[in-house]
Amino acid sequence: MQQVPYGSVDRDKPLIRVPFTRLAVITVCLPLLGLIACIVLALLYHYNDATYTHCQVPNYLPSISAAISLTPERYIWRFSIGLHSAPRFLVAAAYLSFYRGRFTRRLTEQLLSGLTFLLALSENVGLLLLTYVSSTETYNLHKSGFIVFIGSSLFHMLCTCKLWSMIANYSLSAEEMMSYRLKRRLFLFNGCFFLLALYFYRRHNKYCEAGIYSFFAGCEYLVVLSNMAFHMTAYWDFGGKEVMVATPPEGKRF
Repeated sequence: MQQVPYGSVDRDKPLIRVPFTRLAVITVCLPLLGLIACIVLALLYHYNDATYTHCQVPNYLPSISAAISLTPERYIWRFSIGLHSAPRFLVAAAYLSFYRGRFTRRLTEQLLSGLTFLLALSENVGLLLLTYVSSTETYNLHKSGFIVFIGSSLFHMLCTCKLWSMIANYSLSAEEMMSYRLKRRLFLFNGCFFLLALYFYRRHNKYCEAGIYSFFAGCEYLVVLSNMAFHMTAYWDFGGKEVMVATPPEGKRF
């Protein structure tokens, strides 16, 4: 067998090279497929448990919290989010680098970029918390995770749209302009259905009307799906980029 010298050209080639577009698709598909599987399984095999509320009135759709707290649904969801979370941190760092490159000498935009990065991290941490602490185990901690997730998500979308509106004042490619327009629409869509979900949730708790909790669940699905679609816009933002894992050059090793 031919011996390859340490530090040769072959050894210094990237170990892994993944197009950012593929990473974006994988990152979104993991929670999407996990969510669909959990809801379908909850409806097919745990319908009564999944649609039960303290009001004890007829409901037809499970909330996401109810669907991911059952077995085996909770394990499917935890597996999906566990794999999904690491790329999300990577994408957040990629956006921070992207914004800093666009706003090299603008303090306000740099600060907003940092805030957006922190909100992205907070959103992901909130998602991990509500995932690994189900509503049937420690409700208050699960609820706190949900509040952190949804609050960070909305403010992250708002800050992102503001940053892209600033970028649009200078120059945007056709793909970046499409991404910016999608971001704005998805943010408005997400915000509207979040308010509707909040309305139906409070109405259900106050009046205990049949079927109202199902409207809440439907709005909740749309909030989560639009959140996923918002993050999917990274597909266009980093279309020509790649994620690489490589060994450092000989002179840069510590």
